[in-house]
This record gives sequence, structure tokens and C-alpha cells, in this order.
Amino acid sequence: MRIAPVLVLMALAAALASACGGSSSEDAAAAAGATTATAAPPATTIEAPATTEAAPPKLPARLGSGESVTFAFGGDVMFEEPIRSYLSDPVSVFAPIRSVLRKADVAMANLETAVTERGTPTAGKEYLFRAPASAFDALERSGLDVVTVANNHGMDYGAQGLEDTLRAARRTGFPVVGGGLNEAQAFRPWRTTVRGQRIAVIGATQVIDEELLSTWEARGGRTGIASAKYDMEDRLVRTVMKARRTSDTVVVYLHWGEELKGCPTDPQTAIAQRLVKAGADIIVGSHAHILLGGGRLGRAFVDYGLGNFVFYAGGGIAAQTGVVEVTATGRRIDGYRFVPATISGGRPEPVTGSAKAARIADWNALRDCTGLDR
Repeated sequence: MRIAPVLVLMALAAALASACGGSSSEDAAAAAGATTATAAPPATTIEAPATTEAAPPKLPARLGSGESVTFAFGGDVMFEEPIRSYLSDPVSVFAPIRSVLRKADVAMANLETAVTERGTPTAGKEYLFRAPASAFDALERSGLDVVTVANNHGMDYGAQGLEDTLRAARRTGFPVVGGGLNEAQAFRPWRTTVRGQRIAVIGATQVIDEELLSTWEARGGRTGIASAKYDMEDRLVRTVMKARRTSDTVVVYLHWGEELKGCPTDPQTAIAQRLVKAGADIIVGSHAHILLGGGRLGRAFVDYGLGNFVFYAGGGIAAQTGVVEVTATGRRIDGYRFVPATISGGRPEPVTGSAKAARIADWNALRDCTGLDR
């Protein structure tokens, strides 16, 4: 499909970037090519409810089989235009970044759209994302191994839309976490074994509009997404503790933070600490539509913001993206690195040449306000 003139796409970018919640004016600035983040209002701290959970016993960094596993993480993925035009050739959607993803043993991103042609649009929600079932054909050929649907667009078309998403995933055999026909399914980890290392991957979200909590959260037998808000944060902590007992490496992918806020919020840092205490080894996430810092929190690795990935962005900081690679041997984090990319025409293209070193230095500088160690 012929790409529309630049001014039209910039306008589209502004509308789409604002779709993920928060201030529409801030999103528009980022998508249209803002070079610095707009100051966000102070984060609202959500106090974790009192809990009587027992902390897991302190153990040395277990190495499992003793073999290392490499993980690759990308940010937000959706299939509105101009990305949807690529779906006629599913391989082309992730083509520029595919080789980077395929090098990893486990690659993951956030699927920020309902994959459905049905469902009822969420009332009062101005921006809604959906994609045809061919989105999973693209994901299957992307180099990704698993996606999370726990985010503020996973149920844009209601329970029917999420059920269609899960059905399309099952048809292609592509793993999805963070959503289910009931609470148990939504919080169920995806499990895989790589060179004898037992891996558990969990998806959840801290970002759901308050008025949608009663219909979007998976509770009991209700179809929904895995929430980490209020008392459901305890549910996520228990899920991590349970996975810890039968896994060598536990990964949690969260939808968290504030749009265009370049430093982690109080709720982000608080839940990261709780999850590390519960036994998570790698905690990553997205939602801010810009990159945030990553580093070590105790013996775990945390990245507070993976940014956009396959997502329209008109330039500036919203178009800066990349893949965060983490190598772990069981519970030991052996190392990590950032592979920079820039979104062009909705797709991430790896940065090469002299610009690559500069982008890596910029990413490392993002750690300064995170409280994380190098």
C-alpha cells in the first residue's frame, strides 16, 4: 500500500499514540516527533494493601542445568495503519528486526490490540485498537516466541474480542499470556524448557482505566486480563511465588508506568521490589511509548520501559526503540545489552554505524533516575 503523505501520517501518529491512555496532547507531541518528554503530572502512588504472604526462603542464585539462556524483549505491537498494509505479506511486518529476535532463545513483546472482527467497542473509550486474525500469522513469522495481552487495549472490543484473540492464537499455536477465559487462565505462565532450563513467563498490567476494572479484570470465572492493580497485585505476587517453585528462571512482563514519563513511577518501583522478593528474575514492561532505563535490582534484571516496537511513530523519542537482550543461567543474570532501532513506517529498523554507539550510550544514561545498578 502506498504510504500517505507525511503530514497525514503525522496526524495519524498523533491520534494513535494518544490511544493508549493519559494526556492526548502529550501523546500527540511524542508521535509527531517530539524530542523531549513533556512533563507529566506527579504519579499517584497506589499503596499496596496489607498482606500476610510469606516470603520465599532465601536461596543462593540457583543455576538450574548450568546452561545459559538468552531472552529478547521488545515493546508495544499493534497493527493499525500503516502497519496493517504489511499483513498481506506476514513476513514483512517484522522483517527489519527479525534476525535480532531469532537469535534469542526466548523473545517476547506486548500485543497491544484485540485480534477480532467482532465484539462491542468499549463505551466511552475514544481510541480502540483491533487487528485481523492474520496478525498472528505475522507474529508466528516474527522471531517472537510469546506475547502478552495484559494491557489497556487487550479488551477494547470486550470479552468477545479477547476470546477471539485467544482463539486466533490457539489456531496458529502462538503462545499468549496475560489474558484468559477466567482468572486462572489469565495468570497462567507460559512454560518452556531451553537446554534443560525451565522458563516461566507471566504477563500482567498495572494500566486499566478505573471505570473498566469491573469488566476488564479476570476474576474468578470472568473472561479478562491479568491485573496488577490494588488487591490483584497480591494475586500476581502469589503467581510469581508459585512459579518460582518449579522454574529455573521466572520472567514477568508488565504493562506499567505513565505515558511519556521518562523515569519509573512509585507504583513501578514498588511492584518491582515486591516481585523480586517473590522470586522474579527478569521484570520488563512497556506503556510509556518511550524508552526507560534498565539494570539490576539486587540479583534480578528490571527494565522499566521498552517503548514502542511495531507501532506508528512520527519521529523523535517515540520512534526510538530497540531490543533488550538478557542472558541468564537459572537465577543468575549473566549480562544484558540494548540493541537500538528506530521505527520507520511503523516497523523497527536496527541502528548501524556510528549512530549505534550513541544510542546505546543514551539508553545507558536512562538508568540514572531508576535506582537500578549497572
